Amino acid sequence: MGMWELVVVMIVGLIVLGPERLPVAIRTVNRWIKTLKSVANSVKAEVNEELRIHELHEDLKKAEQQNLQELSPELKSSVDELQKAAQSVTHSYKKRTSEQVETKNNDEKK
Repeated sequence: MGMWELVVVMIVGLIVLGPERLPVAIRTVNRWIKTLKSVANSVKAEVNEELRIHELHEDLKKAEQQNLQELSPELKSSVDELQKAAQSVTHSYKKRTSEQVETKNNDEKK
């Protein structure tokens, strides 16, 4: 929106809403715009993450077809990234289960 268009919108808003309600209307519209931007950014981030996951799956399929031997550097990095992610999930799962066992043992001692 250009400067003159903004001035025309403000003058029309001032005439229609009056000086008392115009600031409230501007704040409300500003909140809507911020909410829409935040939703759009969230959707964008989610789509990017899904595309990255899809790429990793495709790379993994290619690697499996090559029997995980003589992989290109791109495929090797994707496989390594997937292995690290799997290990982090496994470690966090083991940590949680060991904490749950300790908590259960402590509860039984009481």
